Amino acid sequence: VQLQAYGGGLVQAGGSLRLSCAASGGTFSRSAMGWFRQAPGKGREFVAAITWSGSSTFYADSVKGRYTIPRDNAKNTVYLQMNILKPEDTAVYYCAARRTLSSSMVYATEREYDSWGQGTLVTVSS
Repeated sequence: VQLQAYGGGLVQAGGSLRLSCAASGGTFSRSAMGWFRQAPGKGREFVAAITWSGSSTFYADSVKGRYTIPRDNAKNTVYLQMNILKPEDTAVYYCAARRTLSSSMVYATEREYDSWGQGTLVTVSS
């Protein structure tokens, strides 16, 4: 599956932003999805994940309670809704997909994903 992430931009601290990740060329509705981010000078880290059914989600502690990861299988799109943004949320955000037969599995490590989008930059000003 090919992924394209978009929706990044510049936002003030305390604001909100919604990222989108559009999938094509594969079985999106049978793919668990995840979001990762890479801050300047740091490694890529897990942010959020969702099962292909949408029944379960999982979040990094750093974003829990502020971010959500809804998906719309009819539109082949997963989102990352980011609220109460902080300057430390500044990063390039990547979406990823993992084909799976399980409707209840989420994945939180990079190596578990098959496909990656190109990344979209989110900058949070203080």
